[in-house]
Amino acid sequence: MFASPVRLKPALWWSVLLFISAILAWALTALHLPAGVLLGCMLAGIVLSSRDIRLSVPSPLFVLAQGVLGCLMARSLQPAALLKVAGDWPLFLIATVSIIAASAGLGWLLMRRQVFPGTTAVWGLAPGAASAMVVMAESYGADVRLVAFMQYLRVAVVTAVAALVAHFWTTQSAPLAAEVHWFAVTSQRNLGWTLLLAFAVSSLARWRRIPGGAMVAPLILGAALQAMGWLVIELPPALLAVSYAVIGWSIGLRFTRSILLHALRALPAVLGSIFALMAVGLVIAVGLTYWAGYDPLTSYLASSPGGADSVAIIAATSAVDAGFVMAMQLARFLMVLMLGPRVSKFVATQSRIDR
Repeated sequence: MFASPVRLKPALWWSVLLFISAILAWALTALHLPAGVLLGCMLAGIVLSSRDIRLSVPSPLFVLAQGVLGCLMARSLQPAALLKVAGDWPLFLIATVSIIAASAGLGWLLMRRQVFPGTTAVWGLAPGAASAMVVMAESYGADVRLVAFMQYLRVAVVTAVAALVAHFWTTQSAPLAAEVHWFAVTSQRNLGWTLLLAFAVSSLARWRRIPGGAMVAPLILGAALQAMGWLVIELPPALLAVSYAVIGWSIGLRFTRSILLHALRALPAVLGSIFALMAVGLVIAVGLTYWAGYDPLTSYLASSPGGADSVAIIAATSAVDAGFVMAMQLARFLMVLMLGPRVSKFVATQSRIDR
């Protein structure tokens, strides 16, 4: 079917993508796999992009999807959850910093052993803010294609493993256990304000070129308005499903054939480093469970090394403390945005000096 793909019009390939996505999403959701829509659409995107079918999600649609996810995370950040996090702030801070330190250490080790050319490993293993890391890596002389491959493969692997862990750890996915009313809306007014927050604020953040702002800006503003009682975030399941699909496609469609061929030789080392980073997250999860008293699945998702949007979707479709997971992911995401480029530059510079 895909042997000679190039001559078909993009509209036809979008139809093929929608068809494959629908089948995979239905199958994964029928298996009660958390984030089945996200995973199905991500896999469908990989199937087509790996065959050199070049599709990309329209920018306004991607911005809206990120804004909706920001609102989803904001809805979970209730004052009670934030107060609980504040009470455990030393452990919270240690857990967040540990993931960043572990990624920097792994990157330094791989760079010292020349597993990857130049400073590629340092930028490729930064646990979050994938797009920002790719841009920074290019300005620092790293192999951008390999950095992009490492970043988006990390997101794909972590997302798939987290969804499987959530599926096998719990007997049911909370929102999927009951019949879903896809277009259920309790207040048209609340829906209108939520959509305005999701699209207008995320568009403004993107226009101002704020790294990660399309998701973070609606998240922070939405959480603040919600805490003050000025906004009730309304997100119908159909809107969430479309947003999950867009995020899944945005990940899967990046795995083009040229990137896969370029990274093929480094694939074992890339996967090894990703699983090592996930192992560090698992150790942190054990600490959160033992010392802070969170349930194991909540701790695992909270300490999972990105991406924040994918983990947010899994948390929203699983029986976990979503507020804590969102807060932890947000903190790590913001710290990576602020410290990631500086840490990566420092590690890369030190490695060059040592040589």
